[in-house]
Amino acid sequence: MVYQPATRTRLTGLPKPKILSPLPLKFLSYFMSSVLFSPLALRSMRLENRIVVSPLAQFMADEDENATDWHLMHLGTLALSGAGLLITEAVTVEPRGANTTNYLGLCSDANERALKRVIDFCRSVAPIKLGIQLHHVGRKGSVTKPWEKPAEIGLAQGGWPLISASNTPYPGRKNPIEVTDEDGLARLKSLFVESTRRAARIGFDLIELHAAHGYLLHSFLSPLTNLREDRYGGDLEGRMRFPLEVFQALRTAWPHEKPIGAKISGTDFANGGWTPDEAVLYARELKSLGCDYVTVSGGGVVLDAKVPAVPGYQVPYAERVRRETGIMTGAVGLISNPQQAEEIVVNGKADFISLGRAMLFDPHWPWRAAVLLDGEMKYPPQYAWCHPNAWPPARALAD
Repeated sequence: MVYQPATRTRLTGLPKPKILSPLPLKFLSYFMSSVLFSPLALRSMRLENRIVVSPLAQFMADEDENATDWHLMHLGTLALSGAGLLITEAVTVEPRGANTTNYLGLCSDANERALKRVIDFCRSVAPIKLGIQLHHVGRKGSVTKPWEKPAEIGLAQGGWPLISASNTPYPGRKNPIEVTDEDGLARLKSLFVESTRRAARIGFDLIELHAAHGYLLHSFLSPLTNLREDRYGGDLEGRMRFPLEVFQALRTAWPHEKPIGAKISGTDFANGGWTPDEAVLYARELKSLGCDYVTVSGGGVVLDAKVPAVPGYQVPYAERVRRETGIMTGAVGLISNPQQAEEIVVNGKADFISLGRAMLFDPHWPWRAAVLLDGEMKYPPQYAWCHPNAWPPARALAD
């Protein structure tokens, strides 16, 4: 059964705005009661609002990295959340790029068929836009799942070799293999490209390239993990070279009319590491290659990072990147209440909000936000019984 939304529009007597991309937010707010619920365009893709469901790792694939019924349930639930965009959990481009066992992959025909089944199901129940995050764990993989006793999975126990920009291990992990030759780097690029082509065949609306959190591409960017002496190391230009080559290869392989973004780090939160200045320069280079947005996160390179984990602690990095490069940005980092999210977009600190744990805790967070912010929201007709106009207690529950 195809989803048929029952809509409500709070504003009457005003023309519907034709502004779909990040124009001055004060202008948008003149037309609409909530900027968070104003539309946003990325190339040919139009989002109904500026709420994005962040990639949320599940570790529930089968032993061959195929999506399972868990993903039907998980992504199907979030497809009905009311968010403008849903991005899958990080999906590895090769088996040794997985964080742990039962990691979701897009590196085989079977992976492609299994994930297409899930995405087709999501499209059958909701009109939400669907993205995929492509990923390689680099030196941080071959470990137990987060809910298990923390331990490295040795090769004898079914673990896998790790790779990185340099032979610098993550604390408590095995030494990674440095990808020293350009043939090896070219092979890695080809893996990302092949997964990109698979994503296009599945019918995703968007790709996000993961280049943060100490994973493979970030290991090239950070001076704490890139100790190379060839043209892929040294100064910022050298450290950016491989991640930029990967992005350029993806942009070429992905349909021109569809957007590609990147998750980048605003800082390593560690002395001698990646800095906000470098994040700005990296985002500028990505933009020049056709990157449509960056979501700015941070940390993940070292265990002793000094992370000020307070609400919105990573928003300033997104704000600076947006201000100094003009690229569209997404904000993350302990954003949990609708008023906080609204303030971020109203004041131009970011163009959209990416929510992770808040969406796991409350899969209908956007519904509640629409009630509190007087925003426009579409309800499936099967859920119309809980629409605030039909069920007044909804307003009290939203507070």
